[in-house]
Amino acid sequence: MTFQELQPKISAIVIEADKTRDEKLLAICHLLNENIEYYNWVGFYFANHENRTLHLGPYVGAETDHTVIPFGKGICGQVAESNSNFVVPDVSAQDNYIACSFTVKSEIVVPLFVNGVNIGQIDIDSHVIDPFTEADERFLEFVNQEVSKLF
Repeated sequence: MTFQELQPKISAIVIEADKTRDEKLLAICHLLNENIEYYNWVGFYFANHENRTLHLGPYVGAETDHTVIPFGKGICGQVAESNSNFVVPDVSAQDNYIACSFTVKSEIVVPLFVNGVNIGQIDIDSHVIDPFTEADERFLEFVNQEVSKLF
């Protein structure tokens, strides 16, 4: 399924009346994981600005020990501080990468803003080296714009 075909499906999930926010986030994770071949782990992390930590929210994929990540640590922690997208074509070339699994070859993290504040991020791991393009970034920015309506 193309990004264009997925966009209305994301919007439809966000406006569903009979689901909680976490159920909607999980449904989005499933939709992306099942329809984009190289999205092998899809999840959300949410910021606790007081403690300067990220906390794992709904996700789909292999279990992770990384349920709390300090700001600045790993790709997700860096995005919490930079407020910018971070695309890692090859995680083995990253000094500040937190290894989740030997199967993960690349990662993309896009911050989630609500009223101009970075409240979290969507994190995607891939088992393929360098699959992410600018189209992935624009699509995930769209996903986060839709998700921001839940807050």
